[in-house]
Formats: sequence, C-alpha cells, structure tokens
Amino acid sequence: MSDVASRTAPRVIAIANQKGGVGKTTTTINLAAGLVEFGYKVLVIDIDPQGNASTGLGISAENRHRTSYDLLLEQAKLVDLIQSGSVPGIFVCPANADLASADIDLVASEKRSFLLSDAIRDAAFLSEAFDFVLIDCPPSLSLLTVNALVAAESVLIPLQSEFFALEGLSQLMLTIRDIRKSANPRLRIEGVLVTMTDSRNRLSQQVEADARANLGDMVFATTIPRNVRVSEAPSYALPVLQYDPTSKGAEAYRRLSLEIISRRPNGRAA
Repeated sequence: MSDVASRTAPRVIAIANQKGGVGKTTTTINLAAGLVEFGYKVLVIDIDPQGNASTGLGISAENRHRTSYDLLLEQAKLVDLIQSGSVPGIFVCPANADLASADIDLVASEKRSFLLSDAIRDAAFLSEAFDFVLIDCPPSLSLLTVNALVAAESVLIPLQSEFFALEGLSQLMLTIRDIRKSANPRLRIEGVLVTMTDSRNRLSQQVEADARANLGDMVFATTIPRNVRVSEAPSYALPVLQYDPTSKGAEAYRRLSLEIISRRPNGRAA
C-alpha cells in the first residue's frame, strides 16, 4: 500500500507515441488497473479527442459534460472534472471530440504549453492525494501532447511489434529532448513497452530484439502479447485485469505495473 502521507504530489506519467494503433490507450487503462491492484490511487487524464480511455473506463459520452477541454481552454479546475471510473480506485478526467480543435484554440494562450502542468500542481487537486496520474495522449505531436510532456515526470512509449516500429520513435525522441531543454528539464523516458507481441512470429521476435539492441535498458522487461481478452475488454468498459484477471494480457500488465513501481522507492522520483 502506498504511503500517501509521505508525499504531496503524484507521480505523473505521459503515455505517448505519435503513431496510432500501438496500444497507447490500452496500456493507459490497464496500467491504471494494475497500479490500483497494488494499492495505489490513480487518475487517468484523457487528452485524446477520440476519448477512448474515458470509454474504456466506463465514462459514457452523455456523462462528459465537462472534460479536459474545459481544463485546458476554459480554466476549469482539475478537481472539478474528475469522475469515478468503472474500477474502484481509478478516477478519470474525460475527453471528447471538443479537443479536436484544441491546437487552434490554444495558439492565442501565452501559457499554451503549461496549462496541464499548472492544473496538476493546483493545491486543490494535490489535496486529493493521488499516487499516479497517467496522461493518455493523442496519436500526434500536437500541443496536447506537448502539454502532457511538460506536465509529466516521465514518458512511457508503447512500441508495436511490427516492421518500421523503431523508425517512428525518432521524432518523439527529438520532441522529448526539446522539451527537456526548454520547458521541463526533469522529463525522462520511463521506458519503451513492446506491445502486440507474438512469440510464434519471427518478425515480432526481431522487432523486440532490435528494440533491445538499440535502446538497451530503456525497454521494459515486460512485453504485452496479442491477446483476444485485451481486445474484448473495452467493449465492457473494463480493463482486462477486471474482465479476465487470469488472461495472459492481464498478467502482462501486472508485471508492467510492478516494473514501474519498483523503479523508484515508493513510486517517487529518485
């Protein structure tokens, strides 16, 4: 169990990759569920206009009257936007299609890259004593993703086990480097997570081997297998850890959660 009294700020992780279909939202939902299983209180901030993380955690479209759009564009307080998810211990700041125009709407703001960071550091939100904040980013390097990277301590990068997977990382790495230099010097890479692996597939094995050869310890020991239960779970608005707790997908996300917890004492930065 986490010792909430010993700290005042949550650990903030952005889940990002400008390439779509890599398991980014699936990882956000199931990592949240894994952390909750180990006794942590988790907030998922959905800043993807598709709103899939919100849907997958039980926030229906008709219940998204106020969303992360209001947080970034209307100066709403984060604490006022939080809803309980479908799993006890997981809370959600939802998103909807209003965010699709956010890049244009944010241009006029002098603090356009720091809005999410300021919201997470608001005293009223900190009083809620979350252990982790997971930010589900859109599949682009837009101002929304920049806001997440400025707000986060670290970035978790899902990497689909397919041809050309590594080539897509270069622009994200450059963006992370630029944000370290300009807006968030503490930002680091939490790890690269190889997703949708298939031990029977030679290409899948080669992608993982190449990732480890090129990125070394940056790659998590855990990999996420292709698993039908993982794919089915969102249609029931549940993480796979609740939908089928004994499935291979659920076990993989538990291992990932333990890796993240163990990287720093008490879930905090070293």
